[in-house]
Amino acid sequence: MACFLVPGAEAIVVTAAAIILKKTEEKKALPKLQGVPSSKTAAEEGKRGFSQKLFWLASLLWGGVVLLAFEHLWHGEVQPFFPFLTAATEGPDAVAEMLGEMGTVGVTMALLVTVVWVGMVIAARIIEKRPAQQTAEAAA
Repeated sequence: MACFLVPGAEAIVVTAAAIILKKTEEKKALPKLQGVPSSKTAAEEGKRGFSQKLFWLASLLWGGVVLLAFEHLWHGEVQPFFPFLTAATEGPDAVAEMLGEMGTVGVTMALLVTVVWVGMVIAARIIEKRPAQQTAEAAA
């Protein structure tokens, strides 16, 4: 009924964290761009900043939330007017069932998406550590 709210809440937090982290990374990169001698930036080394990887997680979560919200709307479990969740109008038993679903299905979905994202980050880190020559040979 409302399982998409849990990944939705995680998506809001992750998106906010990614935006804040991106601004922090840009502030740290600014002196490097103004000619201050330093080591290569992450972009120069072909690496992605952690904020971009957080945006991957946010994209995965938001995509799932949109699809699930549409599916629940299609089946009449969500309505486009207040109180939005039909379980909220059906009494305390329906609300208890909805909260139980959010605690089991919603949390499980959010954790599964996060675990998949962790796998993506690990794979990206392995690919980033490859020497440039190996990457060029693989592309050819």
